Amino acid sequence: MNFASTRIITADINRLVAFYEKATATPAAWSTPDFAELTTPNGVTLAVGSTRTVPLFAPGSAAPAANRSVIVEFLVDDVDALWEELGGWFTDVVAGPKTMPWGNRSLLVRDPDGNLVNFFTPGRRTAA
Repeated sequence: MNFASTRIITADINRLVAFYEKATATPAAWSTPDFAELTTPNGVTLAVGSTRTVPLFAPGSAAPAANRSVIVEFLVDDVDALWEELGGWFTDVVAGPKTMPWGNRSLLVRDPDGNLVNFFTPGRRTAA
């Protein structure tokens, strides 16, 4: 078994795909007007589907903008450089760049649907 992707269901697919395209500098591949995928250079895929795709699986099984437990994470070369480039563009910054106790340098924002997105650069663990 191989992990294939994480999919976000949204009521505004164009807005959400545009957010992830700009935030990751990764173009989306659109299969239909209701489904797009962004595949990073290391082969990880973030899929975005409109609410019109939900009934194809099971009516009522997923709802947009309702996530409060998952964080979408992107490994970046330099969190601080990303912050310099896009910091003013992010409309919902949860925590600006900071070093976490486990050593990662992290930037936490919300996407237009309110999902948490963490951009991080691995670092060395620091003493607590």
